[in-house]
Amino acid sequence: QKIQKKYYKCFLIFLISLGQTLQNIFCFDFFNSVPLPPVGTYQRSCEGGAHHRQRRSWVWNQFFVLEEYTGDEPLYVGKLHSDVDKGEGQVKYVLNGQGATSIFTIDENTGDIHATKRLDREEQAYYTLRAQARNRENNLPVEPESEFVIKVQDINDNEPKFLNGPYSARVPEMSPVGTSVVTVVATDADDPTYGNSARVIYSILEGQPYFSVEPKTGVVKTALPNMDREARDQYLLVIQAKDMVGQMGGLSGTTSVMVTLTDVNDNPPHFSRKSYQFSMSESLPVASVVAKIKTLDSDVGPNAEMEYRIVDGDGLGLFRITPDRDTQEGLITLQKGLDFETKSSYTLRVEVSNRNIDLRFLSLGPFSDTATVRLIVENVDEPPVFSLPLSKMLISEAAKVGTTIGTVSAHDPDSTNSPIRYSIDRNTDLERFFNIDATTGVISTAKPLDREVNAIHNVTIFAMEMHPLQVGKCIILITVTDINDNAPVFAIEYETYLCESARPGQVIETISAMDRDEPQSGHRFFFSLTAEAAGNLNFTLRDNKDNTASVLTMRGGFQRHDQTMYRLPVLIMDGGSPALSSTNTLSIRVCDCDPDGAPQSCGSEASMLSAGLSTGALIAILACILTLLVLVLLIVTMRRRKKEPLILDEERDVRENIVRYDDEGGGEEDTEAFDMVALRNLKLVRESGGKTRRDVTPEVPSLFLSSRPPPDNGIFRDFIWDRLKEADVDASAPPYDSLQTYAFEGSGSAAESLSSLDSLSTDSEQNYDYLSDWGPRFKKLADLYGHSDDGNLFGSL
Repeated sequence: QKIQKKYYKCFLIFLISLGQTLQNIFCFDFFNSVPLPPVGTYQRSCEGGAHHRQRRSWVWNQFFVLEEYTGDEPLYVGKLHSDVDKGEGQVKYVLNGQGATSIFTIDENTGDIHATKRLDREEQAYYTLRAQARNRENNLPVEPESEFVIKVQDINDNEPKFLNGPYSARVPEMSPVGTSVVTVVATDADDPTYGNSARVIYSILEGQPYFSVEPKTGVVKTALPNMDREARDQYLLVIQAKDMVGQMGGLSGTTSVMVTLTDVNDNPPHFSRKSYQFSMSESLPVASVVAKIKTLDSDVGPNAEMEYRIVDGDGLGLFRITPDRDTQEGLITLQKGLDFETKSSYTLRVEVSNRNIDLRFLSLGPFSDTATVRLIVENVDEPPVFSLPLSKMLISEAAKVGTTIGTVSAHDPDSTNSPIRYSIDRNTDLERFFNIDATTGVISTAKPLDREVNAIHNVTIFAMEMHPLQVGKCIILITVTDINDNAPVFAIEYETYLCESARPGQVIETISAMDRDEPQSGHRFFFSLTAEAAGNLNFTLRDNKDNTASVLTMRGGFQRHDQTMYRLPVLIMDGGSPALSSTNTLSIRVCDCDPDGAPQSCGSEASMLSAGLSTGALIAILACILTLLVLVLLIVTMRRRKKEPLILDEERDVRENIVRYDDEGGGEEDTEAFDMVALRNLKLVRESGGKTRRDVTPEVPSLFLSSRPPPDNGIFRDFIWDRLKEADVDASAPPYDSLQTYAFEGSGSAAESLSSLDSLSTDSEQNYDYLSDWGPRFKKLADLYGHSDDGNLFGSL
């Protein structure tokens, strides 16, 4: 194909060159079959007839340049010439515009234009340039600037490409011949207006004889009828697009098309067997699945959805069959309870069919199937069954202990008919109000009942058979009926106020009553004053006949300083049989009221509050006192802790800090750096001498650990002993002391001591007697460092 392409390209270049020559001679474009506008000097030979145009001085004789030119020399494009140019070399030609100097060059003497680079029409099809003739001496234009276009002539150098490939398509199975599947589109970058370089023809390379493609449109169609998805569901096609109208030498490109056959309902469902048999326990609860029937269907998705129904059998009302939405199996569920003793087996005839039927394929046969299902009931030992699972009973709250409430009855459903014993679930009768006879099932009271405490008792009764142990249960709702055993009382706790300005006959309170009993005819209360209060001259009571009563004043002129509170006994009687009554006391306070009758201050408490402080002030004072008490307790507690004596516990390792000059101390927080036991035992100091602690290994070598032990200096030993005794007897001393000693500063150091204390010894080579000659300012130094009679520092001090 590459060799064909090379020869075809050479042949095409020859044809284009020939066409350009003829074009320049006859002013005709053979490739595009349209006349070209004549230009320049050739315009006079071509204009003729009615084409009269103003003559121009510019002349160029070529407008096309071939793309992909591979010659070694620059490609000649055309020639520019001006009438002003007499051939004397006075005119030079200048080229500007797209690609000037970079792609196109011009000979400034002759006006010849050449292309110096390979051009690609697909990158740029036209170049717009401007030409001008200028005087060579002064560079002034001798002609106006003129614009022209160089068109890049196309060759077939681009193969067709499927920009949207590869393709995937779906088509229903069993589609008729010629059903459109997908349209493939190939594009050719060559010039579609020039020749056949961009004219594409489609063909199918792989996928026959199942599919075909339209040569001009690229529409892929089915070529065989009755393609079955169940036999093969995918096909891979290879489509070719070739330019030059498919002729020899044309370029081609390919793409793939994956065609998937989609499912249609062309297969009827059928049972895997014609008869099924299942076993089920008689104790299965309602709605349990007793059987699953497998159905086969080669279709998928909605085309394989099933519908089941029971068409015949002796269990039409007892069983139901529905499809499983996930597996499409037929699920037979129980609609009623089973009883082996009543019926031990059932036979059903079930039918399956597709839910979505395609009418086009009904000719293939019925889209349904039937099968026989036999269900065998297995016997189990069942618990006793009560005649009523829920019973309601009534009992008066006046019933005596041992009163019979009712009877429950249960039987063994099995053929053995085992004896049954009854009991009460005490979790439902925690206070044991009821008893039940274990043999007869008679329920009776065990304690007095009170309807006002619990009006309804929800009790669970057990029925048990012993061999084997099986338990049945039922629920008994025992309602306690009411008797008149509660006297009426005030509905609320009244706070009654009486204004000093009250007039006789004024209603000061309306009272009502309540009764914990609930008579069937409703409550009826009667109000009156007790016999002791009936003759009082202050208040009276009026029964309103609507279960309320009004309290009225019988006089006026009530004064707080005379009496601040009155107590009025009220007798309340209900309408029960027998009737019950109670005496309730109504407290009435005498108050000072505003003009609207609202109480302002009542009784003696108001006088006390007005004379004293407000409630908010009293609360603030109490809060301050409480705060002061807390502060005092904190101060006392802290002082008591501070005065506690320092008690040394032998079992407790109390450590103190000795800071040495030649060791880095850990500060006051370091309680493990030194063992201070020796300071509290002087005998141990004498025996140990200069030995260090064995339980602490110093990280930095100490200059104090020298081969020479320090001398036993009595002054320092006495000093430490005195300080130790003071600390032992001082109860307020802190638990840790800090002792600093400089007696043996620098002893044993490899760098020698930096102190001048040793300079007072007789072994010192340094003489400081000259300090005495320096005057009174250095007298102190001279006394310190000068030689004494005994040669000892302490002697001079």
